[in-house]
Amino acid sequence: MQIDKTQNALIWIINILNSHKIDHQITGGFAGKIFGSERKLNDIDIDISEKHFHAILPEIKEYVTYGPAHYKDAKWDLELITLNYKGQEIDLCGIDNPQKISNKERTKWINYPGFLSEALSVNFNGLNIKVIHPKYFLQYKKELDGEHQLEDIEAVEEYLSKNK
Repeated sequence: MQIDKTQNALIWIINILNSHKIDHQITGGFAGKIFGSERKLNDIDIDISEKHFHAILPEIKEYVTYGPAHYKDAKWDLELITLNYKGQEIDLCGIDNPQKISNKERTKWINYPGFLSEALSVNFNGLNIKVIHPKYFLQYKKELDGEHQLEDIEAVEEYLSKNK
């Protein structure tokens, strides 16, 4: 079986996080894919405590394209490291200070509901990973705009209906 760039990048970063015993969870579009979304994937989003950024920096530094630093745009306000591992973008998002997302109307900031302690352990193509709990996934995805958000929401709602 050929491993694509996304799975290769996921294996690489999860092995680093596990070797440092860093609690984490997959979020964003990749979590949507784990729950059944079929949309095109942009990046791999992973929440970790930003206190661990410097522990892994020696192993990831050649792939860093941003950070570690505070990042803020119209949608997000968080601590961030962005990597490009062999063509696959990975965002390591800090969760010690609450991440904030803007509502669709861009009129207020909302604390991102990411709780590592409630992440689900799943086996994805033979790799044991932790993924954001579907209830928190839905909570923040419903605040974001874009057709791809709707695809992720639909997939997670279907996942929840099948896994009650």
